[in-house]
Parts: sequence; structure tokens; C-alpha cells
Amino acid sequence: MSYDTQVPPAAPHTHMRNGLGTAALILGIIGTLSGLIPLLFWLAGILGLIALILGLVGKGRVKRGEANNKGVTLTGAILGLVSLVLSVVGLVITVTAVSEAVDELDKSIKETAPKDPSGTPSGKAPADSASKPPADKSGSLAAGDTQVYEDDVEVTVSSPKPFTPSEYAAGHTKGNKAYQVTVVVKNAGKEKFDAVAVMVNARAGQDGVEAEQVFDEKAGTGFEGTVLPGKKATVTYVFDAPKDAKNLTVEVTPGFAYDATQWDLKIG
Repeated sequence: MSYDTQVPPAAPHTHMRNGLGTAALILGIIGTLSGLIPLLFWLAGILGLIALILGLVGKGRVKRGEANNKGVTLTGAILGLVSLVLSVVGLVITVTAVSEAVDELDKSIKETAPKDPSGTPSGKAPADSASKPPADKSGSLAAGDTQVYEDDVEVTVSSPKPFTPSEYAAGHTKGNKAYQVTVVVKNAGKEKFDAVAVMVNARAGQDGVEAEQVFDEKAGTGFEGTVLPGKKATVTYVFDAPKDAKNLTVEVTPGFAYDATQWDLKIG
């Protein structure tokens, strides 16, 4: 007697599609770490969005029985959402920081720019017109006039006086004439003023040729050190000009962040 024995077919092997959940977790972690650095808000936003999408799609696979990493998928989606929140926070912080930096830079530029020649926003002449004189039509100041900057640094240039260089003077050309001018820097503000960066140069004559600074035992020094609030610093400069020059244009720049101001001085 024989019996036919039938072996039941093996259950089909189901391959779990856990890739999306794993990818969501990895991107969520990276996105969250990036979100902790404000400047990387853009990276956190991109990775967070991708992680959230992959996590939601992976969650759907888990519900359909196509994947079995529910915890990993859910964690990836949550971290993706956290990354998006951190990216928004980082964006706000970065924009605020940039805005404050621009405001500080603008404030610094305004403080070191020359004040309105009239000394008042409305353009009315100030009571003490001697300390804040109007510039002439060419934009230059005259001898003895004072330029006042926004941080209350004041610069005054005196009238030129003939100067006789010594035999060993440098910067003087035979046949030219030398003139000395006194530059006074007054710190009427509330902060120390660094006078080391003060630059003074000159041009002479109608053609505006460079007037070399003359150096000898009596002249040739420049501004040094700092000027305390309420104090002044005075330096005498000597410039060499062509014999037939009728004017000497002296330009003073109080520092790298300041605008230059010119004084048109009569000589000859």
C-alpha cells in the first residue's frame, strides 16, 4: 500500500523595505546637528525636509507591512521636523546678526563722516560759526577754519608762513619756496582719539603738483599717541612749493575711517 504524501509549499519570503526609514534617521541626525550651528541653517532645512518626507513615506510602508523598522522611521521623521525648526531659528539668528552688523557699520561711517558744514540738520548757521565754518564753492575750507566730524573730532589748519629749510633739509628743491602750516586736532568727544593714523599731505599751484613735505631738525614730525577727550594735539608741517605757486591745498585725513578735508591756503 502506498500513500501519496504532499508537502505544503513553503511560505513566500517577504523582503522588508527598511531603507527609507534608515535614510530618514541618518539625514535627521545630520540635519539636527547642522541646525545647532546658526550659519548652517540652510543645510539643516534641506536635510530636515528630506528626512521628514522619507520618514512619512517609510511610515506608510510600515503600515502596509512592507517594512518593520517603525521606531527608526518615526525617529527619523521627528528629527527631520526638529531640523526644520532649528533651521528657522538659525535663519532668524543669522539675519538679526547681519542686520546688527550692518547697522553698526553704518553708524561707524556716520560718526566718522564730516558734519554738515552748517553744523545743524536744518542747514541754519550755528551760533558759533567760527568753529563750524561753511566750505567755499569748491568744497575746501579756508585758513583757520575748523572741520568738525560726527564723533566731535575737530581739525583746524592755520595760515601758511614762509619757512627757511636748513642746509641739510630733505624734501626741499632748490629754487622752490617752503611754507609751514600748523594742524591742530582737538578731541571734543567722549572717547580717546588715536592720532597715529592722521595723514596730512599737500598740493601746490594751479596744476596741483605734489608739495613734498620738508624734513629737517625743525620740522618733519607727525601726530603720535592718543588725544584724550577735551585735549588737543598740534603739529607743524612744512611743504615745498614751486616758486610761482599762489595757493597750497592741504588735505587732512584724521584716520582710515574718516573722510578727508581740504584747506585752500593762499601763498606767494
